Amino acid sequence: MTKQKILVVDDEPDLVELVKDVLERNDYLVISAANADLGIKKVRESRPDLIILDLNLPGIGGIELCRILKRERKTSGIPIIMLTVKSAETDKVAGLEAGADDYITKPFSTAELAARVKAVLRRILYVGEQGEVLVSGDIKLDSTEHIVYVKDKQIDLTPKEFNLLYLLMKKKGKVLSRTFLMETIWGYEYIGGTRTVDVHVRHLREKLGKEAKRIETVESVGYKLVEEE
Repeated sequence: MTKQKILVVDDEPDLVELVKDVLERNDYLVISAANADLGIKKVRESRPDLIILDLNLPGIGGIELCRILKRERKTSGIPIIMLTVKSAETDKVAGLEAGADDYITKPFSTAELAARVKAVLRRILYVGEQGEVLVSGDIKLDSTEHIVYVKDKQIDLTPKEFNLLYLLMKKKGKVLSRTFLMETIWGYEYIGGTRTVDVHVRHLREKLGKEAKRIETVESVGYKLVEEE
């Protein structure tokens, strides 16, 4: 069985060695990059299954690198765990806004790191059933091909954005709580709390264009997808 490949982008050699040791003991293949430019090169060359990215990289920084990777079609689906010494809420939100899938604050335990990596890799598979094609208004979702169209134009979604849209379409007209979405898509208590659901819904709305108005916010509860009147 081919080992899952993880790219660590961090300029601290000691930390990189620690992360590499932990992950290799858990049977992952680990490669590393000491800066954003080299990180981008290695992502494009090796297509890792997951990226562990330091927020405080020299140069353009981890946040901007995360944005770049999430904007590019070929790399947008690669999950990213942000790694930082900061613990302020604003830094967590900044990571989520940039498209990060999880967030670990230094110092961290080796057990937590291994658990987070395992959980994120487990969640990259979408929640849709094979063979399903869901249609709502001008939105068409094909779960087999993992493709979404709006007015016959394909739009690029990250795995979590796809999962969110799938659940909203599958349970059209029903209110889905943030807690339900977290448990179904993220699968465990996320470090950023349900705030991350709001961030991903906002990103999804931006990509859906005019169809975004059908994702309604139910105050203090969650979201639902409604048909056009």
